[in-house]
Parts: sequence; C-alpha cells; structure tokens
Amino acid sequence: MYKYDEYDQQMVDTRVAEFRDQVRRRLAGDLTEDQFKPLRLQNGLYLQLHAYMLRVAVPYGTLNSAQMTLLGDIADKYDRGYGHFTTRQNIQYNWIKLEDTPDILAELAKVEMHAIQTSGNCIRNISSDQYAGAAAEEIVDPRPYAELLRQWSSFHPEFLVLPRKFKIAVIASETDRAAMRLHDIGIKMVKNDAGEIGAQFYAGGGMGRTPMIAPLIRDFVPLDQLITYAEACLRVYNRYGRRDNKYKARIKILVHELGRDEYVRQVEEEFAHLLTQPIEPPLAELERIKTHFTDPGFEAGASDDLDLTDPDFRLWVERNTHAHKQAGYVIATVSLKPVGGIPGDASADQIRLMAQLAKDYSFDELRVTHAQNIVFPHVKKADLYTVWQALDAAGLATANLDTVGDIIACPGLDYCALANARSIPVAQKISERFGSAERQAEIGELKLKISGCINACGHHHAGHIGILGVDKKGLENYQLLLGGSEGADTSLGQITGPGFTEDGVVDAIEKATEVYLANKQGEERFLDTYRRIGMAPFKEAIYG
Repeated sequence: MYKYDEYDQQMVDTRVAEFRDQVRRRLAGDLTEDQFKPLRLQNGLYLQLHAYMLRVAVPYGTLNSAQMTLLGDIADKYDRGYGHFTTRQNIQYNWIKLEDTPDILAELAKVEMHAIQTSGNCIRNISSDQYAGAAAEEIVDPRPYAELLRQWSSFHPEFLVLPRKFKIAVIASETDRAAMRLHDIGIKMVKNDAGEIGAQFYAGGGMGRTPMIAPLIRDFVPLDQLITYAEACLRVYNRYGRRDNKYKARIKILVHELGRDEYVRQVEEEFAHLLTQPIEPPLAELERIKTHFTDPGFEAGASDDLDLTDPDFRLWVERNTHAHKQAGYVIATVSLKPVGGIPGDASADQIRLMAQLAKDYSFDELRVTHAQNIVFPHVKKADLYTVWQALDAAGLATANLDTVGDIIACPGLDYCALANARSIPVAQKISERFGSAERQAEIGELKLKISGCINACGHHHAGHIGILGVDKKGLENYQLLLGGSEGADTSLGQITGPGFTEDGVVDAIEKATEVYLANKQGEERFLDTYRRIGMAPFKEAIYG
C-alpha cells in the first residue's frame, strides 16, 4: 500500500496545526459557528443531531493493521467504543467532542491518515474496488491510478470550492463492486486492441434527489493523459455547474441539461487545450506509485485444499470468500451485519481484532467495502479456518454476504440532522425477519439498501430492494423501491407505490420475496426475476 512521502506528511501535519488553532478560536468565542463551519467541514467534522461527527478518509478503502488499530483506539478514547464504516469506504465517529478533534487528527497523522476532503464541495475521497490487487478477474490493480488521482485532487486550488461535492471511483474489472457509474466520474481501467492499458471515462452519475446513471464519455484515455482528461472534465463542470441551486449543482444535472454529446464536445475542447499545458505528471511518477502496490510474498505452491467438515465454516466460505488470483489464497469478507445488528458498526475490540488478524494472516492489509464490510484481501487457505474461528468468537463470522441480511444503511434520524426517518431500526427488523441461514439460502442474492432521506447515503436507488425514509405529515414513512443495481448492469430502482410504516415496510419486503420465489426460473436472482416479470406482480402482492 502507498506510503507517505515528506510532502504528504507535511501537508497533513500542517493542516492539523491550522485546525488546532481554528478550534481554539471557536472555543474561545473568536469565531462564530457560521465562520467556523466551512473550516470544520474541510476537516471532515460535521455537527449532527446530538454531537459532532468526524469522518476519516480511507483512500480507496485500503488500510494496514497499525491504522486499523488506531481506529479502534480512537473509538475507545474519543467516542463511545465503536466506529461506523461507510459506503464511501471511510469510517466515521458519531460522538466526538470539538475540543478533542485536533488531538484525534494529530494521532491519525502519525499513521498516515487524515480527514481532509471527506466533506465539503470538493473532490472527495477516491474510492475503488475492495478486491483490488487480489481479484482473479481484474486486468490490473486500479489502486495506483486511484492514488495518482488522490495526489492530483488533494488541495487542487481550482477544485477546492466546486459547485457541489464530487465523487470519483476507479475499477479495473468487468465486475463493478464500486458502483462506478453512480459516481460523478467513473473510471474503468481497460485494454485497447493493441493491448495497452488506458482509462474509460464515465461522467454524470449519482444518486440523491435526482438519480442518474453516468454515460460513457470516452472509451480510451492513454495513461499519460489520465490526469489531463480528468482535469478537463472537472473544468467544464466547475465553469458551468450551477451555484444558485444546490439541488441542481451536481455534474449529473449539467450533463443532463447540456446533453451527453455537448458535454463531451466541451470536455474534448478543454482537453485539447490542456494537452498544450504541462499539467500531466510524468509516467515515471505513476511507475513510482506502482512500486507501493506490488504483490505481497505469496507462498509458492500453497495448498488449494480446504477442510469443510465444519458446516458453519463451510457456509461462511461459500458466502463470504471470493476467488483470488494466487493459487492457495482467497479473499475473505468480514460481514459487519450480524443478525439484529447495526450495519457498518464495529466495536473498538472488533476493530483491533481485525487489525491483528490482518497483520497475522493477510500481509498486514485490510479493505473497507462500499457495502460497509471489511475485507482481508490475501488469506492463505491453510489459515482460513483459524481466521474464521477468531472472527466467530468475536461475533464477526456472519455468513450473509450479498444476501438480504447484508444490508446497507445510513445512520438515519438516530444521528443525522438531514434525515427524515430512522434507518437503523428498519435494518435491524429486516435482519431479524430474514436472519436464518435457511431463509437467506432460499432467497439467494438480494441486495437491500436503506436511506433515511433523499440524499441517498444508503444507496437505496441501487438496491435490488431499496427503502427510502420520508416525512409524511410529521410521521416517519418508508417508500419501497425495486429493481436497482450498482453493478456492471447498473439500474435505478422504481418506487412501488405509497409508503409504509416501519413494520409495514418489513412486511412488504416479505411479500416481495414471496413473489420472487413463486416466479423465479432456474438460478435467477431476485433482480433477474423482477426484470423479467416487471413491477406489476410485486405491486399487486404488496398492495393487493
């Protein structure tokens, strides 16, 4: 994984010192909240319903054990003993005291971490595939390109105050695990007919109030023009993106209103101009970055055998592991979705345990996923049962990856000042209703996502089943959506009809799964059956 150089460290240390002084002035009353707000947002600090929330950046989701251990220690020392892993591959703490924030940031800086650009109208933390560098099906590790983009975007003077927040994802596989086309810019690393690696660019995706799927805007950008093309995309957006209406300020609105072809024309015009300017880092810099992402020391000839006589272990292997590019190894996902639990939450002890297991059994590396889980990317099959036993003892061995129990949920009205409804209790009730291994096996792959408001932090538009919390005359109400997908077959969920109470929406999901099971053909997933038979049978069963 990438290691800070002297410039990275100086940048982060300087920001900590600046923010320490800003907090001192705020606590002394020398800064009003209105004056302080843009300063704290630049450092990932939000003021929520009950306390400050600090969001810590985890670039492209990659962590080492020292960083993960510190995240657990921060949860103990400065929060209430837990952290919440987010759909942006970050972690946030929901009970932070303002006066402690500079000390937290200083401790993060010692392990090459920060909270810069995790909020505000800037280029946010670059995200990627949680299986990057390990998946058997990828053409190249996308993280060096994500790291190059991180370095380009950090404190970019032209893009620190964009019309609205801006999110970029980078993948390198036909399997999209990063919701790439639902980002402001999605980048897919590809090979052209000559076998050269380059980048495919998508622009204008996003969820929230007006969900849109990003169209392809260029099918191949050479590696020595990657940053220049990204800059061209951002410049056109920064020039014409609306600043008079925050609901129409995202790039998706600009691409929609200009039209894809006109946006592309302007980007290409800007790109041609920028190619005459010396803004592209030399390829030698990309090669330097790549040296930080070389394969770990895999054991040659490691056994591919697994003893699956323990039925609980066998189920976990079937559900929570993925094929690795190296024989004798697997990618193992730790579900942070125990039955009845809060999706994405992990206790300080659990966080430290995962850190230790990664150090001992995964070449000192972990990943945070878009689905609010944790990945050990490189586990030797011979060690897998030992890892599972340790996870099981800590309540971290739930075998539910990509099932109805693997719920994505935002913090909702329990914490967030923007939310209209609670997400957590709904997630817990669904988890309890469908929590048995037998039930999940019967239903199979079903991605369920819950947002407490239209901002869609829980990605409800992209769920096979999505739930949106709304305010209905002062009461919490839940709309049900069907047919969304964040993968290579990206689609947006459609609202079934009138909303439900908290218990009513759980019953509605039950009815939807019954329709699926009654109509599925062969190995169809819920999403496949929905796409084949359409909304009508589901709507009739839910409202009939």
